[in-house]
Amino acid sequence: MTGQSDVDLTDVERNRRLAIQHLDEFINHKDLDAVIRNTSEDFVDHDGPGGKPSDRDEARAMMEQLQEMIPDLRVEIVDSLAEGDRVVQRNIWTGTHARSGRRLEFHGFVLWRAAGGKLVERWATVTPLKELTTDRLEW
Repeated sequence: MTGQSDVDLTDVERNRRLAIQHLDEFINHKDLDAVIRNTSEDFVDHDGPGGKPSDRDEARAMMEQLQEMIPDLRVEIVDSLAEGDRVVQRNIWTGTHARSGRRLEFHGFVLWRAAGGKLVERWATVTPLKELTTDRLEW
């Protein structure tokens, strides 16, 4: 972040920072309540578990299960672009499977829609899990 106050930021940049902050809190800091703070009451995840639309309570439950399966789950936001009320992120997810001890990685794209300082919709796609033979796969 550049050190600018929120007053100096455009709505587009505030939306971009909200999406970054949300993933950092929700995933990297394991703050499951971030989904309640950062999303609207009528939040819709169009690509929820099983590819079905879900709400923020279901998103919280899914993340809780994912954190049990991969306790050291981390997400790195590689790219973050915003235009209007939309934010798109390219991410790399890594972690260790709790039962097998194997290091895993998958990549994803997320499209968020923001309104009123909250995330209101999410669309996402991820690659299949890959086992890492080193700290990071080379593509």
